[in-house]
Amino acid sequence: MLKKERVAFIDAKLQQLYPQTPIPLNHSDPFTLLVAVLLSAQCTDERVNQVTPALFLLADNPADMALQPVEKVQQIIRPCGLSPQKSKAIVGLSKILLQQHGGRVPESFAALEALPGVGHKTASVVMSQAFGHPAFPVDTHIHRLAQRWKLTSGTSVAQTEKDLKRLFARERWNALHLQIIYYGREYCTARSCYGLTCPICSTCFPARKRPVVTKKA
Repeated sequence: MLKKERVAFIDAKLQQLYPQTPIPLNHSDPFTLLVAVLLSAQCTDERVNQVTPALFLLADNPADMALQPVEKVQQIIRPCGLSPQKSKAIVGLSKILLQQHGGRVPESFAALEALPGVGHKTASVVMSQAFGHPAFPVDTHIHRLAQRWKLTSGTSVAQTEKDLKRLFARERWNALHLQIIYYGREYCTARSCYGLTCPICSTCFPARKRPVVTKKA
């Protein structure tokens, strides 16, 4: 298959498999989504969803979160890993939201990325899923599959995001990034397929014999 044909096949297959794209992180508004995405760094969505009910019972808005001792937040989120940094970031960004944004999550990449603990990927998730702006957050699943599908050189997450945005229609970005994540978890996991056996890999690369070694970003 030529790359253009692969892109069309992958797009159609993912829409067929995942016509609905619910966000896997439980949340109720932009603030709780922002916190949940921050917690998901180097942690599974399942674990985050186990932790956030207790955290949001304690505080589910910037005003209440800003009043919490960092140590109390850290104790709750410890199962997510990196709890010292994440707890400090959550309390810190809550204070900034109150001081600079009227207690609301800003609808801006620049403003989001200026918050403690919020990188480009987290900002992209919030912009796309909370506010509906076209964005293509790239996580480890997407980075791995984009390489297995020869859609990117895989030299960096930034390059992968740029390549995928170039290949797929802008109106598909928000749903597509979730569809690729779902597919990576169900069919083309980090410790299986290796670019050889899942439905997309085997269809796009029927002659491939050797496992694809993912270049970590």
